[in-house]
Amino acid sequence: MQTMIKQEVMWPKFVANKFLRKMLGSNNIVADFPNSTETMFEPEESSSASSGQASRISSRKHITDDQGKHKIFVGSWNVGGVAPPDDLNLEDWLCTYTDPADIYVLGFQEVVPLNAGNIVLGFENSKICSRWNSLIREALKNSISKHVHEDKGSVAVRFCLHETSFCFVCSHLASGGKEGDENNRNANAAEILSRTRFSRGPLRNLPRKILDHDQVIWLGDLNYRIYLPHTTTRSLVQKKEWNTLLERDQLKAELMEGHVFQGWREGMIEFAPTYKYYQNSQVYYGCDKKRKGEKKRAPAWCDRIIWCGEGLKQKEYSRGESRLSDHRPVRAIFVSEIEVPSNSRRLGRFNCLEDNLEECFNEKIPCNVRTSFYSE
Repeated sequence: MQTMIKQEVMWPKFVANKFLRKMLGSNNIVADFPNSTETMFEPEESSSASSGQASRISSRKHITDDQGKHKIFVGSWNVGGVAPPDDLNLEDWLCTYTDPADIYVLGFQEVVPLNAGNIVLGFENSKICSRWNSLIREALKNSISKHVHEDKGSVAVRFCLHETSFCFVCSHLASGGKEGDENNRNANAAEILSRTRFSRGPLRNLPRKILDHDQVIWLGDLNYRIYLPHTTTRSLVQKKEWNTLLERDQLKAELMEGHVFQGWREGMIEFAPTYKYYQNSQVYYGCDKKRKGEKKRAPAWCDRIIWCGEGLKQKEYSRGESRLSDHRPVRAIFVSEIEVPSNSRRLGRFNCLEDNLEECFNEKIPCNVRTSFYSE
């Protein structure tokens, strides 16, 4: 996941280390701070966090009379392990042709193909990751933090802007289109919320749990499907009956039933399902009658952006149209109202604490993590 913050004309350069994973047993992962063995995963607690409730966010008054407003761009894309061509145009997805955002948060899934070799050996020297960095830097015309990769699991990043704490979670939840697979995704989300712990920061008394931050945005390939037969789903997609399909959308159903992400919000979806396409094509997978013997994969809104907390207003929720992978990228634009000290009205100097947390839900794949502190 990449986080970029625009400060007046100049953008600060962030130095963030890519993570490695260090298992200390079945449930414990340590941060990569010097001389630190503080665990990032802790035993689950009997609290509302385990069910994904957003009620634990700080209840202090969030907006002051002297308030600041900042535009946040959030984007997620499962690129399916496809190496981007040098001429890939990201401007359509990143909306760089319009008024730029103050903060960009980009989450990628499957930057490299999902195989044991890639996961175990790491990606520091990966030409694919470097190419993505270059393309994003070129599109935003400035510097960015070093690329961070995650597979099935999650990455969480937090920072404090003036008096307001932010947390961004990028995840790739369990796959599967069979009935009951949504329970695995619910369990993944609950585990991330209940077991994620940020390390204590040296400069600020920032919250340690995701839901204790003032404003939280969750993005990624959440993998929720549609509760309909494949043929019915394909027929409704061809007719662009989005509302009918969304009535049977798994994530919306699970939210309404209170099974996951209680208290979280999602903007209105007015775009076509983002998954699954043939690569370099506008045709959904399994809809090409010339290709026989393929696995049936019904279209779905797998790629989502949701949020919770006071002071966040979503201004746009849409998708990009790049045909690079079998997913279409999604984006959301927020206006964030933050607490600003009376003696400071500008974006100001950032002291950012980035804690990167990654968990692999496949026990056959080794899991390690590195966290990094950086400031301007």
